[in-house]
Order: sequence, then C-alpha cells, then structure tokens
Amino acid sequence: MKEKEVKNFVKQRYSKIAKSGASCCPSSESLVEQAKLVGYSEEDIKNAPEESNMGLGCGNPVALAGLKEGETVLDLGSGGGIDAFLASKNVGPKGRVIGVDMTKKMIERSKQTAEKYGYNNVEFRLGEIEDLPVEDNSVDVIVSNCVINLSPDKKKVFKEAYRVLKSSGRLIISDMVTNKKLPQSIRKNLALWSNCISGALPEQEYLEAIELAGFQNVKITEKSPPIEKEAQGCEAEFQGVKVYHIIAKAHKP
Repeated sequence: MKEKEVKNFVKQRYSKIAKSGASCCPSSESLVEQAKLVGYSEEDIKNAPEESNMGLGCGNPVALAGLKEGETVLDLGSGGGIDAFLASKNVGPKGRVIGVDMTKKMIERSKQTAEKYGYNNVEFRLGEIEDLPVEDNSVDVIVSNCVINLSPDKKKVFKEAYRVLKSSGRLIISDMVTNKKLPQSIRKNLALWSNCISGALPEQEYLEAIELAGFQNVKITEKSPPIEKEAQGCEAEFQGVKVYHIIAKAHKP
C-alpha cells in the first residue's frame, strides 16, 4: 500500500472527526469517560478546554513528561489540542507549546480553541510529523499521543524528533504497538489504519526505530492489556497478533 494513499485516507477521516468533534472509534462511553479510561484525571479534564477532548488518545504522555516552567514543548499530531493545552499549564507563561498536525481542520479547530480561552503560550502549525515545521535544536520536550502509528514512515518521524530536540531533550510517546507483525490483510485495511491498528509496529521494532534515530535510554514506562473490540468479527485475520498501548520514554544525548 502506498504511503500517499494511507496519508490521504487518514487526513480525510480526521477532517471529518474535526468537524463533528467525535472520537475516531465508536464507543458507548462519553468523551470524558474515554479520557479517564486512557489516563486523564478529573483535574486534567477540568484544566483543558472541553472542545480539545475528542477521545483520540491512548494514554496521557503529558502526565509523565515531568514538564518544568519555561520549557518549550512540541506535540506531534496535536489533534484537538488537549495535550498541548495541558502542557501549557505546566510550562507557564514563560514556556511555549507547539502543536503540529497534518489535518487542516484540526489545526483550525485547535487555533479557535486557543484564541477562545486565551492560551497565549500555545501555537498550532500545519505540517507532517515526517517533515516538521520546526527549527533544529529548538524544543525541550516532545510528546505524542497515539499518532506515530498513523505514519507509514516511523523512522523518519523519530529522526525529525531528534533533529528538533535540544541536547538532553526528552521524548515521551503514547502509542499502539503489537506483540508480532500484523498480517498483510490487516496492514492493507485503510479503515484500521485510521483506527490506529494497521500501522502499529511490533514493540521491539518500534523501540529500535527510536534508538536508530539516535535516542538513548529508550524504555517503556506503561503498557496496557491487548485491545479486543477492534478484532471482533475478524479474529482470524489478526492471526493471534495482539495490539496494545505503551508509553515510551527516551532522551537525546
């Protein structure tokens, strides 16, 4: 499957989500309940604009980032902006948060939210995480929440992350991985690409891609049980492959 085909499908899907404000995955839980299930606290939900919570994440990387006042934070695939807005509270008025997303409708939505609530230390830029519109050695911390799995070229994403981080900068990623390679029938399923399944790499391959970019001290700090509902009705196609969420940390020497 061609990279351009995947990206176009994902862009269209998330443009529709940006317009509707709904999660990418149908659920009986409210967006608030979905946020709690993946790790956001009551306080987190209260501290972020309601419009920014779109039920799109698979964890809460900001909570584990150890953000300090005055730091510059980059959010890869910022979506509705919930992680960017939470990060802005932690870095304070002297800090800065940059959200990058490839979906124009998402950027428009998050910019409107920032303006509405007066987030003066947050900005959102249209761009791809494989080719970041960010200067070399310019950010202290990178966070990302269930987005890198959507990229067909993860090695390039991590190389770009390394490029824009300052020396001693930190990388904290929440994402989906697998216990072994997904079968081609799943890898070619565009709907499952946009649902954060088809692009998931085996855990070890994912971590090795981070190391290959130059990062050190790559480790997993959180891991969820395998998700089941996405496989219902097509268990045979998954061929026993388990898909689950991790939060990984690393730093640039």
